[in-house]
Amino acid sequence: MKKTTGIVLLLIFTLSGCKVGRFFIYNFADITDYQKFPKRELVKSETPFQFERLAELKKPKSFTVNGAQIDFDDYLEDNKTVSFLIIKNDTIHYEKYYNKYEKSSITTSFSMAKSITSMLVGFAFQDGLIGSENDLVTQYIPELKEQGFDNVTLKHLLQMTSGLKFNESYINPFGHAATYYYGRKLRKTIANATLENEPGLVFNYTSGQSQILGLALERSLKGKKVTEYLQEKIWTPLGMEYDGSWSLDRKKNGLEKTFCCINARALDFAKLGRFYLNEGEWQGEQLLNKAWIEKSTKIETIDGSSAKYQYQWWLKGDQGEYMAQGILGQYIYIHPKKKLIIIRMGKIYGNTNWPTIFNALSKAY
Repeated sequence: MKKTTGIVLLLIFTLSGCKVGRFFIYNFADITDYQKFPKRELVKSETPFQFERLAELKKPKSFTVNGAQIDFDDYLEDNKTVSFLIIKNDTIHYEKYYNKYEKSSITTSFSMAKSITSMLVGFAFQDGLIGSENDLVTQYIPELKEQGFDNVTLKHLLQMTSGLKFNESYINPFGHAATYYYGRKLRKTIANATLENEPGLVFNYTSGQSQILGLALERSLKGKKVTEYLQEKIWTPLGMEYDGSWSLDRKKNGLEKTFCCINARALDFAKLGRFYLNEGEWQGEQLLNKAWIEKSTKIETIDGSSAKYQYQWWLKGDQGEYMAQGILGQYIYIHPKKKLIIIRMGKIYGNTNWPTIFNALSKAY
């Protein structure tokens, strides 16, 4: 028995040095995963922006689910929500934290980071660091020429139409998703990427495309790290109230996991929603070109792109709503016509359909 135990411990210790071992040790993704990975820090603003608050916050009314009347707070808590904010016209109408989380608790963004990466690509384009979204990715990652990426553009990556061969499974320890999430050599992994389709033919949502886009962004910054660019362009100007971080693949010369893994508080994620709701304007200053935001949130279906997904943002509803979305039910929901932002962070997705809930709430507000 002791010998068997020793072998198991040795195996776990050995595997912990590789992505398969980390997959089995950590099991599935969790909102506390920011504790597992090396990171680059984001520093809070010296002059934090504060949303106005109603003197008495408005709790949404109870609603019917499967014929039963359900209390709104109970519904959120039962579905493992940790924070939920409703902000209309720059004023917090509802704010509550659940399951031992509070205002200052950190959660990781998961795939909401894809939308934030898109913001930074827009800034890089505006700053002249990227010539156009139609630039070939090989201009920034020339090693991909050997992998057949000659005709893949940044726009293909933004639209998830590059044709990248990528298994998005989150339960396969040997799949691409595990390699990108738990691996420690993202640059080498990207250099070995391959295509399964010609670019511009079909939409296929994969984290690999967002990570390749992130490496292209890093290369365009000419020595500056992606986190530093986020600090410069967004974190400081938008008056973030708390420190944050971006998880890396490795400690030494690490690359930001641009397909996931920005770690922050719900209120600061809400400021990202306000920034796009106001079409790149912040406190009277146009920080990001309005045209970029229009491209990012306008339906386009040419060259294989999806009517439901543009420039790393999910488009939902018939009122121009759009969202940043993470796998465990992390959301920045933006309803431009209603001047409405909804933030939901959770331990799991829950037994519900969050976009449907958001749509119902938008009608009530």
